[in-house]
Amino acid sequence: MKILVVRLSAIGDIVFASPLIAALRRAYPQAHIAWLAQPEYRALLDRHPDLDEVVVCPLGHWRRLWRERRLRELISEIAALRTTLRERRFDLAIDLQGLLKSGALTRLSGARERIGLGSREGSRWLMTRTIDRGGDPRRIGSEYLYLAQTLGLPADDFAMAVHYGEAEVDFADRIIAEHAPSAGFAVLCPFTTRPQKHWLEERWAPLAARIQTDLGLTPVVLGGPADREAATRIRDAADVPLLDLAGRTSLMEAAALIERASLLIGVDTGLGHMGIAFGTPSLLLFGSTCPYLDTTRANARVLYHKLDCSPCKRRPTCDGAFTCMRLITIDEVLDAARDVLGAAP
Repeated sequence: MKILVVRLSAIGDIVFASPLIAALRRAYPQAHIAWLAQPEYRALLDRHPDLDEVVVCPLGHWRRLWRERRLRELISEIAALRTTLRERRFDLAIDLQGLLKSGALTRLSGARERIGLGSREGSRWLMTRTIDRGGDPRRIGSEYLYLAQTLGLPADDFAMAVHYGEAEVDFADRIIAEHAPSAGFAVLCPFTTRPQKHWLEERWAPLAARIQTDLGLTPVVLGGPADREAATRIRDAADVPLLDLAGRTSLMEAAALIERASLLIGVDTGLGHMGIAFGTPSLLLFGSTCPYLDTTRANARVLYHKLDCSPCKRRPTCDGAFTCMRLITIDEVLDAARDVLGAAP
């Protein structure tokens, strides 16, 4: 049995879907299981013990070739990926993304059986079977659990998993030895892809101060290269020493720090979801997106104030007021943080 899982991006979505790997391995212990992902996310999957292979789809590079009208190169690279996929002779391909781009790649694989989860944008016509997105939307990763149950996969221990290597362990241990006292540290993840998912920037610095004075934890900010400027503003506004590592770690170095943190506070972002995967006491602030109020862990919680306009997702109607996030106060965050710190894993 040869199985291909297609989920090209992004961090949080891949983390949510990660339990499927173990479920497929338990159902098909001798299978060759591969995952098709964009190169910037392959590190999330490279070290998974139940995954045989990560196949890279350079979608961002293809977009650049299209914009630059380098069509011959684009066609050549697509053909090369098609050859790579078809050499594996996949029996089954599962499209978890459900978009036209992921459906086309699933079809490109040549797999005889092609299952699409929530297929839209016409991708359902590229599948041999489609399964609606189901399950309890209040539960984290519910659509993937529902898919596993529908396919008859073992789903009794359906837990997210992120794996990294010794180099990331050494990095995290060095950072902790240099910057974090024995009392521990709190990871702050303020950044994500859409402004309506952000908490107010001016609240992060006073929150960091309260984390240190009230909870006795060293605040550490994580994020990507694009977040450096905002992270610098937060660091400069803080009245306490704040370790700014935004854009200064690899994805898996950040993961190693998250697993070792005493507390994680973040918005609806991939790094924040990692905290729940690792069992780190985690508090996530939601507004414009559908919250998973059931995190499956007693030491993980979502703060969310539902309004008549919630969730607006990608179409805010508040003209930049972001009232749903503004309603979450620093005191409320601190009280909830104490709750998750006192809860069992």
